[in-house]
Amino acid sequence: MVPGHDTGVSHALVKAVGARRQPETLRLHHTGDIVAFGKHDTITPGYERAVEASLERGFTPIERLAGGRAAVFHTGTLAFAWAIPTDDPRTGVTVRFTEITELLMAALHSLGVDAEVGQIPGEYCPGTYSIHADERVKLVGVGQRLVRGAAHVGGVVSVTNGRRIREALGPVYRELGVDWIPSTAGAIDDFVPDVTVDSVRSAVVAAFSERFEVAPAPIPPGIVQLGLELAPAHISRA
Repeated sequence: MVPGHDTGVSHALVKAVGARRQPETLRLHHTGDIVAFGKHDTITPGYERAVEASLERGFTPIERLAGGRAAVFHTGTLAFAWAIPTDDPRTGVTVRFTEITELLMAALHSLGVDAEVGQIPGEYCPGTYSIHADERVKLVGVGQRLVRGAAHVGGVVSVTNGRRIREALGPVYRELGVDWIPSTAGAIDDFVPDVTVDSVRSAVVAAFSERFEVAPAPIPPGIVQLGLELAPAHISRA
């Protein structure tokens, strides 16, 4: 996988949806081991050292589409990218946040997770629309990126091995000067031991299918190629 290609593809999708060359699209995908930095991170003293810290631990540093602070993707997480056409992206920000959290909450509840929406004290990459369990462990982070004619609603569901998130974020946040409580970084398997990334993917698809007409489709070759061209813009460099 070319570094930054995952993010480049999601970027290409929302651009194509905004230009009306692609219908509304939900992308659910695995990633490699990634530390996804937000725009605020890139202008923070210590950013270059944080990039080096992620590389030292085997995580590729990238700059993601949506805002927020650094977050971790790995083989036990499920990334989502929902590209939504809209003539006025700014007017529907809250509605889109509410809708995605409702859908993801329905998916988690179907798996037996007692999850709620809201920021918990000391969470990593804090956000009003984070989804947590037991009022202490963040399971889902979500953000938005607005482009001409469309909105990207994306983020990560932590399914298994929350320890890897803690191990990767510890030195990164230290270099960025970000205060957090490491125990807020966990995974669904802390609460549902037999969960898998595939079972979470299926639950998310089922939740979307209750509200939308959903059909599986491959990513068009043109978008894959555009994703390759956009990838370099999303690679963090020390």
